[in-house]
Amino acid sequence: MYTVIQSLTADGRDRSLDYKLSGFHVPPGHPDAQMLECISPGPDEIVLPKTSSSVFQSTNLDYLLRSLGVRQLVLAGCVTDQCVEHAVRDACDLGYLVTLVSDACVTYSARRQAASLAAVSGYCRQRSTALLLDELAGAGGRRG
Repeated sequence: MYTVIQSLTADGRDRSLDYKLSGFHVPPGHPDAQMLECISPGPDEIVLPKTSSSVFQSTNLDYLLRSLGVRQLVLAGCVTDQCVEHAVRDACDLGYLVTLVSDACVTYSARRQAASLAAVSGYCRQRSTALLLDELAGAGGRRG
């Protein structure tokens, strides 16, 4: 499942107050809302536009995950100390088991990255991409 920051309306009236106050707006169809080709979703994969820092607050992600029977999440993304951190905390509060792929997250500086990873350490397992792939291979690629 994928999320992109994108307003649902052309004028962005549906954005969070934080995004409105900061002037942050990505209208529908804007190039900034496009996925990188190397990680783009397949034709039947779910892409949720989000209008706030927290994917759980501005989408129906929790409903979708529960409908699909998902209990464990593997998270990665951009702006570790904002959007990713919100997702980790909210997911844990909602009862999901969370693994954060630490080297598949990025923010504006190494200092901010380290501080964010330390801040969420009690909320989730943290694994490098290589270690997580090794774990999945050892588990036979089981889903849970």
